Amino acid sequence: MDNKRSTFTGKLGFVLAAAGSAVGLGNIWRFPYLAAQYGGGIFLLVYILLAVTFGFALMTAEIAIGRKTGLSAIGAFKVLNKKYTFIGYIASIVPMIILPYYCVIGGWVTKYLAAFISGSAQNAATDGYFGTFISSAGEPVIWFLIYAGLTAIAILLGVNKGVERVSKIMMPILVVLSLFIAIYSMFIPGAIKGVLYYITPDFSKFSVKTVLAAMGQLFYSMSLAMGIMITYGSYMKKDVNLESSVKQIELFDTGIAFLAGLMIIPAVFAFSGGDESALSAGPSLMFITLPKVFESMWGGTFIGILFFVLVLFAALTSSISLMETVVSIFCDKLNLNRKITCVFVLIGTILIGLLSCFGYSIWAEVKIIGMQMLDFFDFISNSVIMPIVAFLTAIFVGYVIKPKTLVEEVELSAAFKQKTLFTIVIKYIAPVCIVLILVSSVLSAFGIIKL
Repeated sequence: MDNKRSTFTGKLGFVLAAAGSAVGLGNIWRFPYLAAQYGGGIFLLVYILLAVTFGFALMTAEIAIGRKTGLSAIGAFKVLNKKYTFIGYIASIVPMIILPYYCVIGGWVTKYLAAFISGSAQNAATDGYFGTFISSAGEPVIWFLIYAGLTAIAILLGVNKGVERVSKIMMPILVVLSLFIAIYSMFIPGAIKGVLYYITPDFSKFSVKTVLAAMGQLFYSMSLAMGIMITYGSYMKKDVNLESSVKQIELFDTGIAFLAGLMIIPAVFAFSGGDESALSAGPSLMFITLPKVFESMWGGTFIGILFFVLVLFAALTSSISLMETVVSIFCDKLNLNRKITCVFVLIGTILIGLLSCFGYSIWAEVKIIGMQMLDFFDFISNSVIMPIVAFLTAIFVGYVIKPKTLVEEVELSAAFKQKTLFTIVIKYIAPVCIVLILVSSVLSAFGIIKL
């Protein structure tokens, strides 16, 4: 049995792999529809402000905890203070909940890629195509199984051979393709109104919901409060500049999310004749809008294939990090063989993921607090457990082990230029903000308050 911990080869490998984790469906699928729903430019502004303050502090803390201990979430908190091991357990629940339904959405992406490759691009551009697909009982399950299998194969290759090598190829391709499609979308006739909606903050559209949505997106998009960055930090060498790495990961993450919005929101305005009500399509926005963009292009089928390859790459890097985290947790806790653990995790992912698959078809009438299965899993992980983990982590770092402990870890490789910001956010700003977000989102979900 060989459970010796792998490490990334250096800063580039770490940044690209961790950015690959952060950049995924949260950026390309989720960010644009939230920006569309919550005011465009004002949502973008709030998100960026949160990313460079709260996001920076929490990501730095998580990676530093991982590197300091060389362990994933449960072991890391136990080593730092036995009484707070429970934080690691709670954090470990998050990727276990997200991974199955994330693979379901990854299956949707795989289906669209196959549709474009097989010459069905024109059908994919019709309004009812997506709804018909997800409401069928069999086909979504097949694509879900294919996607989950691809994720498991990458994990079986190991950290260096799997995640790092794949991310080094995926991330540059992702950036180039996103930029190309975003530029094209901006120049579709009628798209300029959408560009202005997206990049111009309209403070009259600011609300508590805008902040809640932006903060929730921050957790989801940057892989925060789910043990992933602690796990990735445990693979990070001591001589890699931690602060600089965090900033580069955030730049990748926010840049791809921004470009994804430019791909989709201007196109929505162009194809709806400037009708803002078309922005309310929600989770289906990408799947409805972008096939129409590609249909309008010269060589659109080829561009569509490239795009869905891009999205599949982005999705895989994130699902790889989710599964890697779950596998690492079981390996560390139970001292199990990595390959056997991976197979065990894959089986569990399939069994739980079927709930989300069938939630749009044979179990469409089954709802929990008014939500379909996939939406419920997303709510529990993203709006309840992740804020709890983030709050507990902030309290743990701010008042139990003290910020100085992690500042010293960061300074092993270089001077920590923003240690004052880090300390203030972790000790004072983050705990208050997170409690407000958690309480508001839960009360809103149960209909007790209307935001």
